[in-house]
Amino acid sequence: MKMKDSGVEWIGEIPEGWELRKIKYILNERKEKNNPIETNFILSLSMERGVFPYSEKVGGGNKAKEDLTAYKIARPNDIVINSMNILAGSVGISKWVGAVSPVYYTYFSKDENIDIYYYHYLFQCSEFQKSLLGLGNGIMMKETESGKLNTIRMRIPSDKLGNLLFPIPTKLEQQKIADFLDSKIALIDQIIADTKRSIEELKAYKQSLITETVTKGLDPNVPMKDSGVEWIGEIPKEYGLTRIKYNYYLKGRIGWQGLTSADYVEEGPYLITGTDLIDGVVNWNSAVHISEENYEIAPDIHLKNNDLLISKDGTIGKVALVSSIGDKQASLNSGVLLVRNINNTTFNRYIFYVLQSDIFWKWFESKKSPNSTILHLYQGDFKDFKYPVPNYEQQEKIAKYLDSKVSKINELISEKNSVITENKSYKKSLIYEYVTGKKQVN
Repeated sequence: MKMKDSGVEWIGEIPEGWELRKIKYILNERKEKNNPIETNFILSLSMERGVFPYSEKVGGGNKAKEDLTAYKIARPNDIVINSMNILAGSVGISKWVGAVSPVYYTYFSKDENIDIYYYHYLFQCSEFQKSLLGLGNGIMMKETESGKLNTIRMRIPSDKLGNLLFPIPTKLEQQKIADFLDSKIALIDQIIADTKRSIEELKAYKQSLITETVTKGLDPNVPMKDSGVEWIGEIPKEYGLTRIKYNYYLKGRIGWQGLTSADYVEEGPYLITGTDLIDGVVNWNSAVHISEENYEIAPDIHLKNNDLLISKDGTIGKVALVSSIGDKQASLNSGVLLVRNINNTTFNRYIFYVLQSDIFWKWFESKKSPNSTILHLYQGDFKDFKYPVPNYEQQEKIAKYLDSKVSKINELISEKNSVITENKSYKKSLIYEYVTGKKQVN
């Protein structure tokens, strides 16, 4: 197979018989508005699922009351693209007649020499997506719960998208490539889905193991008693119950001391946010820095080795133990609560596991307001959090036992995450190599 330079950096070499053409001469943009209302069937789009009914979206809410006349129409076999998220690969093919968001582009073709599925795969090429950088109207920035600014979207105008070049093989080659990729990617996606399911099962087992161990202890034959707390149930007879305020100092950043991204500096004391609590430890590499002056504003949340941290906003209940702090100076943002041991009757790693158990989560559920959509761990509630407590020696044994068991489970989860990463990478390379003709379908 003879190859030639396409002249387009992201495409590279293509087979000698292939052509190049602008997208606007290959595909037509469907600009039909849902006005007057043709359909109330709303479609959504995700990188994982492609196009799917909005009613199946988890936490999607209810759009039935929205004015759907501003929505666009998508029809079967239309390519649907999120103009605000195309760089991340938000593209799919519709199986339905449905209403889609005004920020979506929908493309179709009546040309008998065009196989829409082949071009759908071209839009999925990560190399193509990367080539779009710089074409957007601007970058939308969003401040996270930690105060960090994340680049989340860049809108690519349809006229700029339409002027980009795509390779054109013959109709037969387009079909062969699309059919081949359909088959291969279905297998890869199944492996990814099965692996994700296995990870969730391991996480559930880990949660169950932690809960069972901190509640029942390590001796299955020990006499039990009713704890008197619904979500704790029975506990060993010699266990007591205590509230966290009797053993721990709780402190968060006061509202008026709040820090935003404008306060970040290149060097200085660390500011720990919820996103820096990873796998039970503080990820110092991801943490931002604040000035010495801002650090000194809140001396009661200066961190020490062996401090417990728990996130109270955004992703609730991420727990970490501070270690390897050395001579680092570190403080907390408003989304993290300091939990510091104030006596010698509790072993921190035991409480570390208690806070990851169903004891904590069932207690937290009991405190949630039924009408609130914003989750928050309130310090005033948390100080009365009740948990079972064996003697110090047993706490230490339980923590060491869980350290051993949990580390093995985490290793398995890490290995399975690697399988997902490898398969996603393989999927991307497979699409690129075949849609650009670098590999041919036999």
